Amino acid sequence: MKAKQPDNTALRTALWRALHVLTDDKPYIIEDRVGYDLIKPEKDWQERPDMKYTKRLRTSIVARARFIEDMAKEQIEKGLRQYVLLGAGLDSFAQRNMSISSQIDIYEIDEPDTLAWKKEKLIENGYEVADNLHFVPVDFEVSSWWDKLLNKGFNINQPTFISCTGVTLYLTKEAIRDMLKKMTMLASESVIAIAFYLPMEQLDEEDQPMQKIANEGAEASGNPFVSFFPIEEIVKLANEIGLKEIQTISTKDMTEKYFKDRTDNLVPASGEFFLVAKI
Repeated sequence: MKAKQPDNTALRTALWRALHVLTDDKPYIIEDRVGYDLIKPEKDWQERPDMKYTKRLRTSIVARARFIEDMAKEQIEKGLRQYVLLGAGLDSFAQRNMSISSQIDIYEIDEPDTLAWKKEKLIENGYEVADNLHFVPVDFEVSSWWDKLLNKGFNINQPTFISCTGVTLYLTKEAIRDMLKKMTMLASESVIAIAFYLPMEQLDEEDQPMQKIANEGAEASGNPFVSFFPIEEIVKLANEIGLKEIQTISTKDMTEKYFKDRTDNLVPASGEFFLVAKI
C-alpha cells in the first residue's frame, strides 16, 4: 500500500526551493532539487498561482533553508553529532550533504504520512536511506514528539542541534512554551534555531495582502495559523524558560547576509524571524 502524499505545505516549500534553482539567477542561495525529484509535479506546475505570484514568500523559504543549513554545518564542525529537524517536511540535508551527514545521527520529526511517503520516494528515486537517518513519525494531536524522539535512540546526554521551521504557526502559545521547556532538557551546549512569525501589522506593507491570502487558505484547509509573535515577546519567553545566548535573526539580517548585490531583485518577505539560543 502506497503512502499518502504529504500536505500541501510540505510539497509547496520543497517546490519553492527547486523553483529557485530553475528560475532565479546565479549564485543560488541554496541548490535543492531533491523534493522536486520526489514529487515529480505536473507539467505546468510553475504556472500555478502559488508558484507564479509568491516570489517574496518563496525567497523566504530559500533564505531560511540556507540559514538553517549553514547553522547545522557550523555546529557539526564544532563537534555536535546529533541533528534534530522538528517539522522536517521534505528537507534534504541528509541527501545533499552525504560526507557530513554520514558523521552524525539525524532525526527527522514529522507527521507519519509525510515521513512514510518521503522514505518510499527516496528509495524509489535511488537515494540512500542510511542507518543514521532516523524518521520519527509523530501524530502531534495525540503524541509527544519528545517521547517519540527518545524512543528512537536519541541520546539526551549528547549536545544536539535542533531546527524547527514551519511549525510554530500551528501551535498554541502554551504548546510553544512546552516545546521550548522540553528543549531545555537537552545536553548543555546544545543549540536551537526556531522560526516564528510576526503579527500582520508588523509586516512590510507589500507582504500583507499575500499573508492575508495565506491565512485564509490555512483556515480553509482545516489547519489554521494560530500563533504570531512580536520579536520582544519571544525574547521574553526565551529568557523566562532559561535559554542562553539568545539572538533573533530577522528578514533584514537574512537580506544582508545572502541577498546583497544580486541581479534579480530577489528579496525575502518580512514575516519570519528566528530565535537562536543555547542550552
